[in-house]
Amino acid sequence: MHKRDFLRAMGGASMGMLLGDRVWTRYADVSPSELATDDDFWTLLRGQYRLKPDYINLENGYFSMQSEPVLAAFLARVREINYEASYYMRTRQVDDRIAVRKSLARLAGCSHEEIALTRNTTESLDTVISGYDWKAGDEAVMAAQDYGAMLDMFALQARRHGVVNRIVSLPINPQSDAEIVRLYESAITPRTRLLMVCHMVNISGQVLPVRAIADMAHGKGVDVMVDGAHSFAQMDFRIPDLGVDYYGASLHKWLGTPLGAGLLYVRADKIEKLWPVYADSSVPDTDIRKLNHTGTHPVHTDLAIDNAIAFHEGIGVQRKEARLRFLQTYWTSKVRGMPNVVLNTPADPRRSCAIANVGVRGIPPADLARTLLEKYKVWTVAINTANVQGVRVTPHVYTTTDELDAFVRALQGIAAG
Repeated sequence: MHKRDFLRAMGGASMGMLLGDRVWTRYADVSPSELATDDDFWTLLRGQYRLKPDYINLENGYFSMQSEPVLAAFLARVREINYEASYYMRTRQVDDRIAVRKSLARLAGCSHEEIALTRNTTESLDTVISGYDWKAGDEAVMAAQDYGAMLDMFALQARRHGVVNRIVSLPINPQSDAEIVRLYESAITPRTRLLMVCHMVNISGQVLPVRAIADMAHGKGVDVMVDGAHSFAQMDFRIPDLGVDYYGASLHKWLGTPLGAGLLYVRADKIEKLWPVYADSSVPDTDIRKLNHTGTHPVHTDLAIDNAIAFHEGIGVQRKEARLRFLQTYWTSKVRGMPNVVLNTPADPRRSCAIANVGVRGIPPADLARTLLEKYKVWTVAINTANVQGVRVTPHVYTTTDELDAFVRALQGIAAG
């Protein structure tokens, strides 16, 4: 076996190889909704991760660790590329990265010629924002709950080019998709050129009706850019299903790649008009690679995307989404309505997946996060922005219901205290 094939096999071991063929046979035909509640299966899968025993990790939304098979494959790739050094970089790097783009494009449901490999969502979307040929008075639409780095980049365009940023604020419990669409529509004027929308809001977990928003915006001649940091590889969809022009995601979140892997999708007919951050005369203006000229680059991180895709597909995105949604509703259903507890995530389960946000009245988010960690050994992150004040709670496929029960008891104790 060629060494590259061996490395791919390490990270792409089937569930039968990882859990045992006899065990996997027992679960292979179980529906995603039924399997979502089967703790025995997910406990077996938990064995594919190395977990720190000092605390319960409910902050997987920032960086979701690689599984042990993917980590082993990544480290082997580091050694292989270090061994071949410049010979590899000058003879195989370009072709191998194209192959990874093709794998990622297959997962995303688009052409690899619309996919660029980046380091994260911020790099992807800031490349688009800064790539527009802005004129003074041009307008952009976004939400107060959008990610801070992109809001900062729009603010920079306002300072540099005179762009006018029109900012809406999302309700925590919308009554319908139409309510959200109307909210974005109300901010659009004849001078609006670009609308940014989260697929899944990072601070609250709210899933937005992106396709309906995009159809509305396109009807008014406005381009649509999507922050998909938390939806890609967490939810079952294909990027073209959303009908958008630009989409960015961080693969080290829900796909489980090494740190520093992201994607940028640009619809083919939109590539030529975007200005790159760094010049690259080796590719034409119609080639998406012009948008992420990186110089000498840690290519082993990109190559490990293949391994992460194989592990992800071994689980199956429908199974993964069903389990993550089950875990979130498992704990939120226990605390929703609890005295002094405030949930900052929609009650409608269709409007969320893994992520939720919870606060306790009278306790600043930072204090709540500190108490959870120091007293109860539960790791979360404090959120205190826009209309969301609480801690973000993000389980993963290896999270157990026993761990969530411990978190609920902790929250109950704090709220009663």
